[in-house]
Amino acid sequence: MRAAVYYGVNDVRLETVPVPSIGPGELLVKVHTCGICGTDLKKIATGSHSAPRIFGHETTGEVAAAGDGVTRFAVGDRVAFFHHIPCGQCYYCRHKVFAQCSVYKKVGCTAGFEASGGGFAEYVRVMDWIVDKGVAKIPAGVSHEQASFMEPVNTCWKAIDVIQPRVGETFLVIGQGPIGIILAILAQRAGARVITSDLFTQRLTIAKGFGLQEVIDASRTDSVLHTRQQTEGRGADAVILAVPGTKLIETAIQAARPGGRIMLFAQTVREQATIDPAAICVDEKTLLGSYSASVDLQDESTDWVFSQAVDLARLVTHRFPLAEAVQGLNIAAHPQPDSMKLVIQYGSEWKD
Repeated sequence: MRAAVYYGVNDVRLETVPVPSIGPGELLVKVHTCGICGTDLKKIATGSHSAPRIFGHETTGEVAAAGDGVTRFAVGDRVAFFHHIPCGQCYYCRHKVFAQCSVYKKVGCTAGFEASGGGFAEYVRVMDWIVDKGVAKIPAGVSHEQASFMEPVNTCWKAIDVIQPRVGETFLVIGQGPIGIILAILAQRAGARVITSDLFTQRLTIAKGFGLQEVIDASRTDSVLHTRQQTEGRGADAVILAVPGTKLIETAIQAARPGGRIMLFAQTVREQATIDPAAICVDEKTLLGSYSASVDLQDESTDWVFSQAVDLARLVTHRFPLAEAVQGLNIAAHPQPDSMKLVIQYGSEWKD
């Protein structure tokens, strides 16, 4: 089969690799759609992980084979799946900090080499503990593109669960890429008044198409000043930073009112950041983080995606066949103002 294989810093090659074998309790899934996630792009750009690997974890497809003992899934079933599932028993699981569980940190899906998701390939082996608790059948009438948002929506749902919007609060969501838009939609769904900001007017226009009407063009307007002007001088009750890196952390803190909350959602690279400690101590602002998905929220968030209450597939702006996966990853790593969600879609090559 073909796969986009990672070999180091900005080195991904389309190669032929063996179709993975499966064991008891496992599934072999023929990939239809795999979203390109920013965390995979960071791994490729920094060379943070050993090579070779096959990344891709926002994956949907059809069951091509089922191992002995699998009873809930059959060949031909359309499925979406998570790549991390916790043990449910350790210290971190008992304290509901699932992403810190050692089993959760093991990736349970692979297309070969060290397990890394495998969605950038024709077939993925889904291991038994993922099959047990992390695979969902895609309902009839729900597209693979819509279903591919199952995992990223869960990560956003978790962040919203952590920051706990209250009805009538004002939220500022900084960054209106696909993840920022989903975070803003969910905060608004929870009853918050949501203001969004981005440097690109095209993204703000897309955000408006999802009902996010209060926007700040950060290329022309000071987001902190504008937010304060819209909140009687206080600042936002909560700020979600959906832009990677450290440059906007201080902006996010300044935009929050005294006693407000700040959520760092995209800061997945370990590095130093400069903040004003008095903003936390004297101004009593709370700095929060949220990473990856929550098994406790799987059913609720998955049902919401599959309900199509929001047509998330509208966020997909670029589709690449697997043969053009390397080009797709390169474009995703250098986003343009009008590029939102990019997917690698081996399913576009299927002959039905």
